[in-house]
Formats: sequence, structure tokens, C-alpha cells
Amino acid sequence: MSPTLAAVLLIGIFVLAAALIWLGLGLSRRAQRLEEAPPPPEPAEPAEPGGDVAAPPGPPRLRDRMGKTRAALSRSLGALTGRRTIDDEAWDSIEEALLVADVGVTTTSRLLDELRARAATARVDDPEQLVTLLRQEIVDDLSGIDRSLHHAPDGPTVWLFVGVNGTGKTTTIAKLAQREIEGGHAALMAAADTFRAAAADQLTHWAERVGADVVRGQEGADPGSVVFDAVDAAGGRGAGVVLVDTAGRMHTKVNLMEELKKIRRIAERTPGAPQEVLLVIDSTTGQNGLAQARQFAEAVGVTGVVLTKLDGTAKGGVVLAIEVDLGIPVKLIGVGEAAEDLVPFDPAEFAAALFA
Repeated sequence: MSPTLAAVLLIGIFVLAAALIWLGLGLSRRAQRLEEAPPPPEPAEPAEPGGDVAAPPGPPRLRDRMGKTRAALSRSLGALTGRRTIDDEAWDSIEEALLVADVGVTTTSRLLDELRARAATARVDDPEQLVTLLRQEIVDDLSGIDRSLHHAPDGPTVWLFVGVNGTGKTTTIAKLAQREIEGGHAALMAAADTFRAAAADQLTHWAERVGADVVRGQEGADPGSVVFDAVDAAGGRGAGVVLVDTAGRMHTKVNLMEELKKIRRIAERTPGAPQEVLLVIDSTTGQNGLAQARQFAEAVGVTGVVLTKLDGTAKGGVVLAIEVDLGIPVKLIGVGEAAEDLVPFDPAEFAAALFA
């Protein structure tokens, strides 16, 4: 081997050795820093109720079931995203969203006036913040109302159910009867729809299914006599709650509405009864449900509304129209077929599900 080649190899060996030493020292220092570093923070515990964490966007069941109404709102309110100022177009987007959700012209105008005032007071200039204010405005408008189902302090409780055909009246009665039975109140169903034999058969089927008693008359019998017999039988059979199913009738039929008034008068023979007159409305009818509510309220003094099929419509805004325009509380909403899908109406949960 030549002296020159030997010198080159020797230099290469020294360079490689130095590089290995430097790498080893670097890894050693890194290991030392990792050992001395503080441990990573533990995952944060869930915030206690009342903390500073933002409220969840509505209960999962209600939020999931109201997707159609929420989507209808979102399509119009999406125009606010990225806007720099609150101008006429921003207000038009909010108005469109409310009308598409079937809030109704009158209630929409009122909400917009209230929202403008709230935005001015809070000095809001970001269009996207209007959605938050709108949500709060809806909660405020719907809050402070008694939504409980009232029971008689003594004697049987009588709940009268009214509405047009196809709203889900009979299944609503069955679900409430099941709830009352589970709560320790024996239930009796009165089949006061005597015009259709199938109606009494259907109610009897549901009574057997949920464990309730039933009183029915002959086909074509006077509905008032069925109500009288049911209330009279409640005491002897130990029933705490009498749920009266009436024939579905169009709110525009004067003679049928007069008959409904008669049924109520017979129920009133029991002191304090009926404790509730519940109008069952199919929410997919939208503003037509408002017309129904108005006519039934004038005829029989509706105490509350059960809004069914809210999971199958984009017209959930009718809740606002019924409450704000007519002053009739929505007490229960139906968001599915199961018994647990008939839930008490809560304004905050409703608004959260709309804007989740």
C-alpha cells in the first residue's frame, strides 16, 4: 500500500470515529432532557355543571330527530357566514330562514323586531352573532310557561284529546297511558270515537298492550255517553287517569265542533274536569296546524298542544307560531314511534336542536 493511500484511510477512520462519538453524545443529551422533562398533563376532567364550558348542542335524540328543520334553517342562515356587516341582506337571510321553517309571517315579523332591538342593545356588528341572539330570543319567547300535565287533587283525572284525523291522537293516548301506568297511576281509556268501529278496536288494542282499562260503546252510540260511563267507572275500577279519545274531525265542520263542546260539558260534570284538553297536531301540516289550534281553542278551550311527527318535517317552526300567536303551550312533542319518543317540550333543548 502506498503511503498516500494509507494516509487517506487513516484520516477516514478518524473522521468516522469522531462522527460516531458526536452522535452518541447527542443521543445521550436528548435522553437526559426527556428524563428531566415534566410529564405531559393529564386529560382534563369533564367540567362540572355550571362551569364555563359551552352548553352542548341539544340532547342527542332531539338534535338527531330535528335534522330536517335544522337543515332548512341552515341553508338560509349559511348566507351570514363570512359577511362583514349586518346589512339588509343579512336580515333577509334570517327572515327567509324563519319563513322556510314555517314560523309564519306574523311571528317572523315579531321575532325580527325583537332581534333588531337585542342586536342594537348588545351593539352586535358581526352577522354570524345574530344566530346566537336569535337562538336566545326563541328561548326567551317560549320560556316561563306552565307545560305540566295537570292531575286532579281528588277523584279521577280527565284528559280530553282532540284533533283532526291522522294526527296520531290514538297512539299519543297510548304512550301517555303507558307513562302514567309506569308512574303508578292506573289508566282508563274512553273510546269516544263511536263513528268508526275500527277506532274503538284500535284503542282497545293499545289498552291491552300497555295494560290500561278501556270503556267503549256500541258503534254509532252517543260519544258523550261513553265519556260519562268512563268517568263514572274510573272510581270503581281504581283508575287515576281517564284518557278520552274523540273522533277526528275537521276544525271547519261546525256540527262536529258542536258535538265536541257537548263532550266537554259532560266531562265537566265531574268537578274540576277535564284537567287537560290536549290538541294533537301533525307538525308536517305547518301553518294549517295553526288554523286548527285556533278553531279548537275557540270551541273547547284547549289547554295544551301535542305536536307529533316533528322528526319528519322541516316545519318545526310552527311551535313558535302556536305559542306566540295563540298563547297555547306546546306540552309534548313526538319525535319518533317509540313511547320514549313522546317527550316534554323544553324551549332551551328545542332551540339548541334547531341551531346545533
